[in-house]
Amino acid sequence: MDTSPSHRSPFPLALSVIVVSADSGPALRDCVHEVLTSSLPLELILFDNASNDGMPAAIERAHEHDTRLKVIYSHRNLGFGAAVNLATKQAHGHDLLVLNPDCLLGDDELRRLLALLAERPKAGLIGAVVCDADGRPDPASWRRDPLLRRSLSSLFGGSGERVNVEHDIPSEVIEVEAVSGALMLLPRSMFQRLGGFDEDYFLHCEDLDMCRRVRDIGYQVLLAGDVRVHHGKGSSSRHRPVFVSRHKHRGMWRWFRNHDPAAASPLLSALVWLGIWTHFLLQIPILLWRRLLRR
Repeated sequence: MDTSPSHRSPFPLALSVIVVSADSGPALRDCVHEVLTSSLPLELILFDNASNDGMPAAIERAHEHDTRLKVIYSHRNLGFGAAVNLATKQAHGHDLLVLNPDCLLGDDELRRLLALLAERPKAGLIGAVVCDADGRPDPASWRRDPLLRRSLSSLFGGSGERVNVEHDIPSEVIEVEAVSGALMLLPRSMFQRLGGFDEDYFLHCEDLDMCRRVRDIGYQVLLAGDVRVHHGKGSSSRHRPVFVSRHKHRGMWRWFRNHDPAAASPLLSALVWLGIWTHFLLQIPILLWRRLLRR
């Protein structure tokens, strides 16, 4: 049986957009509105991870007559990857767009991404350049695998390769190792072939893992350098910075164990584990102080 992704749609919908919320605030409303202004044949599945802000329910009421929107509520926070996997089981589109709740994706940009996916048969996953309110690209738009040597160079400012590629992003399509998880477009068949996101990543690094697994089976990860998307970074994490940081560090450790050849050394693995969790503990007072200042 041929399990490679087919770009010929047997489905009536071109696209399923999946957004996971967790106390994402007003940015979520803007994200949903922007997607639903598109004239493309799409559906938007909003999966709410036990939010307390009431925003998903308010959005559902505001769009109650729009059959393209489906809201799924979870009574506990399942994590990002698990939420996307569950949402995908109810998706009908040929392609999947996993979109952060603080991203604004215009119709022209969406059409460009879909056209690119359709014309590149070896494209397994496509990302875009995510930018702040002033149009500055997020360095995480173009990334390398976070191998130990690169991570150390990023952390301590070394002269070697870093995880984020520190070059101007060209306005063209380039093949990369990883893209920002704020926006990830891929054929639904590819997502199913990979078994979806690895749910042992609760939050953070599941996007890096997905990009790596796409490449491991012989497909390309592409960055559409000519597609710029506004990203209001961190709308959910500001409410619970220590929780988010703990799962980010946990994700780092899992990625290292699963993909970094350096993990074959028990001594080095022990040092990496110690370094990751020491870094997390040192971050706690800084994160709490920043949260206090924001109040």
